[in-house]
Amino acid sequence: MPCAKFHPLPRLRSEIERERKAGRVIVLANGGFDLIHVGHVRYLQQAKARGDVLVVALNSDASLKKLKGGGRALIDERGRVRIIAALGCVDYVTVFAEETVERVLRAITPHIHCKGSDYTLDSIPERDVVRSYGGQMAIVGGAKVRSSSQVIAAIKERYG
Repeated sequence: MPCAKFHPLPRLRSEIERERKAGRVIVLANGGFDLIHVGHVRYLQQAKARGDVLVVALNSDASLKKLKGGGRALIDERGRVRIIAALGCVDYVTVFAEETVERVLRAITPHIHCKGSDYTLDSIPERDVVRSYGGQMAIVGGAKVRSSSQVIAAIKERYG
């Protein structure tokens, strides 16, 4: 993918090791980011505020379709990588194909794993993985006021 911030997981791992050796706090946020809206921006900005380096792990097209159903992703993963990478708060972007981000967590062991406010610390699917390597979890982004699914429903209703 032609984007300076994008790294496949093996290369990302070495980049993050370099950042860690420099004493930087690594934060991971993840999601589908199918239609970017203000909630996504708040989530990523607040995740970045938790540390020095923000890594965003994007669901692949196939995993997003599995999680959200047919018709998704609306924007292919290459496009979503470029959009997320364009945000100033994002330092690195990678793509993962699984339903959870556990493989990425195990590979880069970020200091902090951030999830949006539709989760609680006890409902984070990857909580056991984060705890296993001594990481922390945080809920960021404020109250969830919309989702990509809600945006899609509003577009259908208006332009249907």
